[in-house]
Amino acid sequence: MATMLTARLSRPLSKLPGKTPSFPDRESGTRCTLQFYSASFVPVGHRTYADAVTPVGSKAVLVTGCDSGFGFSLAKHLHSKGFLVFAGCLMKDKGDVGAKELDSLKSDRLRTVQLNVCKSEEVERVVEIVRASLEDPEKGRVINIGSMLGRIPYPARSSYCITKFGVEAFSDCLRYEMHPLGVKVCVVEPGNFIAATSLYSPERIQAIANKLWDELPEVVRKDYDKKCFDEKTATMRTYCNSGSTDISPVINAITHALTAAKPYTRYHPMDYYWWLRMQIVTHLPGAISDRIYIH
Repeated sequence: MATMLTARLSRPLSKLPGKTPSFPDRESGTRCTLQFYSASFVPVGHRTYADAVTPVGSKAVLVTGCDSGFGFSLAKHLHSKGFLVFAGCLMKDKGDVGAKELDSLKSDRLRTVQLNVCKSEEVERVVEIVRASLEDPEKGRVINIGSMLGRIPYPARSSYCITKFGVEAFSDCLRYEMHPLGVKVCVVEPGNFIAATSLYSPERIQAIANKLWDELPEVVRKDYDKKCFDEKTATMRTYCNSGSTDISPVINAITHALTAAKPYTRYHPMDYYWWLRMQIVTHLPGAISDRIYIH
């Protein structure tokens, strides 16, 4: 969905994290300064999720990644709203606490299922479980969880960005393919909720870093050197407690995508700074966003 923008002069972007760029004027040969204003890119019409909502009734939903984080909270939230929830848990067969807590609700509308989405046999088994449980299993919509880093490149996060960019591309292609069948496909792009989801821990980051360094080819080690590598690792550790601890914006966005008669193509539960950065990176020439964000 294209975001309509309106101009309004207000607090300069230089007050926010980042910097104000200056670059050569190609025609005059002099230097000019480009100043962005924080309210210069405001969506027309604030999204309050007040659109017409279809009754939940006997609707069912399959949620993946319910061991923890967004998936775990979403399964409980949708169950409270009246959905029949199939909660896919990666670690159910290992007795993980997430699946146990969901099972402890002892509800006939919430069923945990063993699901490793990388194993086709487990995926097929869950499909059959869902199909056998529904009167009409052929209609529905798809909600994929992307990330702001699926739209914004970020240093030292290339592997994460690559996977999330892939989710974005897959979702866009699927939306086109499913449109003739009446199946809606939405993407929710959360901002930084690391503190809320415990996505990283300093110990886990250090363990991964040690393994990476040990397995790096010698030529790469020489190019980056250990000092540089350790500095990047230390930077990653600082992210562990960053971001919002309130995931309700994400849960509300997903709920709207599931229940609204006309859901949005993309949802952006993120801080305003990141939303603005995403608009700059995705809507303006790369030379401009590089001048602002490459330090």
